[in-house]
Amino acid sequence: MARTHEYATLCHCDHTAAAFRVWLRARHGSLDALNDAWGTAFWSQRYTSWEQVLPPRTTQWHKNPGQGLDFHRFWSGEVIAAYREQRDAIRAHSDRPVTTNLMLPAYQNIDLWALARELDVVSSDQYPGSPGLDAAADAACHADRTRSLAGGRPWLLMEQGTSTVYDRDRVLAKEPGEILRHTLGHIARGSEGALFFQWRQSRAGAEMWHSAMVPHAGPDSRIFREVTQTGEAVARLGELAGSTVTAQVAVLHDSDAWWALDMDGLPSPDLGYHEALGRAHRALWDAGVTVDFAHPEHELDHYRLVIAPALFLMSDAGAENLRRYVEGGGTLLVQHASGFVDERLHARLGGYPGGPLREALGIRVEEYRPLRRTERIVLSDGSYGTVWSESVRAEGAQTLAAYTHGMLTDGPALTRHRLGTGQGWYLSTRLEKTDYGALVRRLLVESGVGPELPDLPTGVEAVTRHAPDGRRWHVLINHRTEALPLPEPAHDLLTGATAREVPPGGCAVLRKP
Repeated sequence: MARTHEYATLCHCDHTAAAFRVWLRARHGSLDALNDAWGTAFWSQRYTSWEQVLPPRTTQWHKNPGQGLDFHRFWSGEVIAAYREQRDAIRAHSDRPVTTNLMLPAYQNIDLWALARELDVVSSDQYPGSPGLDAAADAACHADRTRSLAGGRPWLLMEQGTSTVYDRDRVLAKEPGEILRHTLGHIARGSEGALFFQWRQSRAGAEMWHSAMVPHAGPDSRIFREVTQTGEAVARLGELAGSTVTAQVAVLHDSDAWWALDMDGLPSPDLGYHEALGRAHRALWDAGVTVDFAHPEHELDHYRLVIAPALFLMSDAGAENLRRYVEGGGTLLVQHASGFVDERLHARLGGYPGGPLREALGIRVEEYRPLRRTERIVLSDGSYGTVWSESVRAEGAQTLAAYTHGMLTDGPALTRHRLGTGQGWYLSTRLEKTDYGALVRRLLVESGVGPELPDLPTGVEAVTRHAPDGRRWHVLINHRTEALPLPEPAHDLLTGATAREVPPGGCAVLRKP
């Protein structure tokens, strides 16, 4: 396999500016259309020649949001074109598959759906952003996103660290057993294997403190012994090759929505896009449910539950697709500040969200009311909201929880609307973690989705891989300090023997008939 490496550092130089203008001409056709799309009448920003147009650069106040969104789109397209150029040059001399490592969730300014379609094998890097059980949940979220980007094709964990856990301003070490647990977390969710960066820890240079398979201490070390044990374990899983993972729940991801929430001038700095997606996935992971990620315009009918955590920007096509999904029998949860702007980053007029989605939800948002940084509001069902609130009018929807403070008292905070044979839920505030987890579990029950394996305690992952011939394997990862008894004995591929329990901090890959 040939790999091109870690694309997409942004550039705002004069060469980029010239290419940006070419892209804008092709997209908008005329300066009048560009000025309309970017709303340049505001602050007298109107362009009268193409040479005046530049990439977003430092200003004394807010950058133009339409300009910023178009620049993200332009740069993503340039990166994908650069990949195609390098891929095709390699293909002229080799029949090996070509890939590049996706760096989830936000390092690369790329429409990952578009880039993934160009890869022979979708591959990715994964470095946890916090320690302990959060690291395992982070790995699961990363694996589910990569599998979803692959769209049913094989994918590979191209890079991970043997002992690298990023925690804000420091890099922590992995605990004993985590190398295997994190590796199997990816293989459980469909990866065809697992690789590490790097073989030997550098003695000098910019990444001399980046972990490696052979650390500075050499092969007589805990890390190298665990790497060896992990390699031996993965070698026993050959019969999983070609098996797949299925999910009944999807979390929606759209790069345009991400970039829209990255713009200057939003009412709150706490509408974090990737944080919202991560919270939704974590609540589902805690419930023991396998998750796909999907684009709002993808075919969604095979999912029983779809969660839209952060679709601030929503296209007309996406809104209509979600309306059809609900009408056709799906359960949809849309969260606060969704559908506020269209594809051009123009505000939706007449109330939020856009028309078709409003029909699916049976509500109309009249006013957004961000909360103070430390403000915490109580809802009528005893749950707590933070960050954001909205003045919502129910237009056919049933109010399930109401606000109890200020001008919003008795106004809908959580609603449910039945359309066709499905239901659309709307949550107009950010619930605290426990309350949000309870809401997600309620939605799973109402949509008929259960955990991969029932009655597992917190801290145990379970994912099922399916073969075309009907064989199944349950991958169990025990992050607890207690053994996990199995309901019945089963053959464990990792040990080659019959397993009756999963040891503390251990794993099992159980072959099922």
